[in-house]
Amino acid sequence: MRKKCLDMVHELARRDERVFFVGSDLGFGTLREMQEEFPDRFIMEGICEQHTVGLAAGLALEGKIPFVNTIATFIVRRALEQVAMDACLHDLPVRFIGNGGGLVYAPLGSTHLAVEDIALMRALPNMAIVCPADAEEMERFMETTLDWPHPIYIRLAKGYDPVVTNPDHEFAIGKSYRYGEKKDALLVTTGVGLRVCKDAVDLLEKNGIGASILYMPTVKPLDAEGLCDAVAGRKAVVTVEEHTILGGLGSAVAETLMEAGLGGVPFKRIGLPDVFPDHYGTQHQIMARYGIWPDGIVSTVKTLLERDA
Repeated sequence: MRKKCLDMVHELARRDERVFFVGSDLGFGTLREMQEEFPDRFIMEGICEQHTVGLAAGLALEGKIPFVNTIATFIVRRALEQVAMDACLHDLPVRFIGNGGGLVYAPLGSTHLAVEDIALMRALPNMAIVCPADAEEMERFMETTLDWPHPIYIRLAKGYDPVVTNPDHEFAIGKSYRYGEKKDALLVTTGVGLRVCKDAVDLLEKNGIGASILYMPTVKPLDAEGLCDAVAGRKAVVTVEEHTILGGLGSAVAETLMEAGLGGVPFKRIGLPDVFPDHYGTQHQIMARYGIWPDGIVSTVKTLLERDA
């Protein structure tokens, strides 16, 4: 997914001279071909993310479309003030590509885990948040970035993720996508959660429970109409995200449903609780530890349905 994203920056640069790449200490091999083809539009900063963001905002003020790329935690923690004041306050078309959203850097511990990035970016006016599930969807999404006039936070997963999205779904920022129409339970997810939810649907089917998925690659702006339509007639709604349950997709879904008068359906958020994860391991091991895994989803759905019986 990461390679596809960066390759698409190069491809977009070929089409549009406004496109710039601004990286932060990403290594000499990053986008080498773009650097050779467009040396004046390839900028590799050192380890100074605040300056990187300010530089990109300056480019945007001059009519450019800069794509900023660094580790996700460096964007949303280290440079949050610059993202807010330099890019969002002026509503500039800066694209922030965050490597390793969620639990990707699990072997490095909590200092490297971007598990509150969606919540922080959601709170910033004008910021859009997009979390693609695989490389093919990333390509479809990147095609839309030239025309979006506002800042975007792009949450990258680990890379080499299996393709789970429907190629017939034409990507549009702010649009959700349905997978299945079973009525017992609705799983609402984003990013790599789509793969986990698809496996959970299969397990639920074996347990005699019909579940469907509402996939929301855009967390902000949220597709409120699509969400409310999908919830109609469901016996339970569960949100699934590789993120803290505070302020992320689950919070956005709950807020939307309550304000629409649909708060009566049994509802549960699956994600990290209000903790700094204190265990090391692989991304999948940490996800499973916190129930962000097919068997954890099945258990949650069963509990909600039994409570409603």
